[in-house]
Amino acid sequence: MEALKILFWIALFVIFYSYLGYGMLLFVLVKLKRMFRPQSKKTSTAAYEPEVTLFVSAFNEKDYVADKVKNARNLRYHQDKVKQIWVTDGSDDGTPELLRNYEGVEVYHQDERAGKIAAMNRGMEFVNTPIIIFSDANTELGLDSIQEIVNLFSDPKVGCVSGEKRIYSKEADHAAGAGEGMYWKYESQLKKWDAELYSVVGAAGELFAIRTELWQEVEKDTLLDDFMISLRVAMKGYTIQYNPNAYAIETSSANVKEELKRKVRIAAGGIQSVVRLKALLNVFRYTTLSFQYISHRVLRWTLTPLLLGIIFPLNFVIAMQEGLGSMHLYSLLFLGQVLFYVAALLGWFLETKEIRLKVLFIPYYFLMMNFSVYLGFARYMKGNQSVNWERAKRGVMHNQAI
Repeated sequence: MEALKILFWIALFVIFYSYLGYGMLLFVLVKLKRMFRPQSKKTSTAAYEPEVTLFVSAFNEKDYVADKVKNARNLRYHQDKVKQIWVTDGSDDGTPELLRNYEGVEVYHQDERAGKIAAMNRGMEFVNTPIIIFSDANTELGLDSIQEIVNLFSDPKVGCVSGEKRIYSKEADHAAGAGEGMYWKYESQLKKWDAELYSVVGAAGELFAIRTELWQEVEKDTLLDDFMISLRVAMKGYTIQYNPNAYAIETSSANVKEELKRKVRIAAGGIQSVVRLKALLNVFRYTTLSFQYISHRVLRWTLTPLLLGIIFPLNFVIAMQEGLGSMHLYSLLFLGQVLFYVAALLGWFLETKEIRLKVLFIPYYFLMMNFSVYLGFARYMKGNQSVNWERAKRGVMHNQAI
């Protein structure tokens, strides 16, 4: 029984650390860094305003073309220094033809659909600016996003800059929308602290940039291109910085089914990334970056979901031995787990009845997020995850100010 108790407390610690403890530790470390190594205000004698390429890989995105091109042209950066490149592999809905109507937009199309990574690898040969900014066709960028990104590249140690992903939410959002929005707000705060401590561990594909010279061709079957590209830049000794003033807005998944599909793909890609970036687990070589990577990403994609499946029956066995009906610590912890899962299931039930009760969205979204890791692992092991675009259906954005 003592061995079971030790296993229980280890599992509980890892789960807590993965989602809350790391954030608390990060907050303390950042505070200590500010105390002992205060940042000096940087003064620049000359403006850093390099040419940039706004790079969009697209598959059948004709419904977003007009808004995306308009948004890009409205960005507050020297337009003569912004190059637009669209790579449209396999698009057969008129996307490339529509794009060719816009002056100054370079379109590189091929009829064969080879997937997003193949499109990115092919399109990179046409990039001749020092900075490349990747963005999705269905996202709108904050008007100062390019300038905010470029400002961070004035530091030669910075190799990649991640913008903030913002979820457009409505008061009547479904569980996927509200859950995704709350999750990304928390993630945004962690990214700010990660960047201040040393480096962000992975960029958001909706908006991120790298120094073009640091581009490394990605394997064609890669599922999380943004994560792999940005971490490989960091592994070369550069940092990934984060600027929430550079942001991309998109709507949440249309429903929970679509959000689960997206999460399963991310989970499969996360496991694939952990395997391919195994060198980054070496804390003796990558020190702080490895610590952040393991704490913020690896545990969530591997050990934590597994322990979540173990800790419930483990807690039940221990509570039974101690007296399940008593007010013993293990009984109270088991009761807490039961209430959490009941809340998650109630959130699911009410969602099916289109009854919105946001207090239940957090446990529901948390449970779905970790369940997706099991599905993602199964998909990764079967090797049947397509590299072709499999974008989750999104809700509609109404009059959202940029």
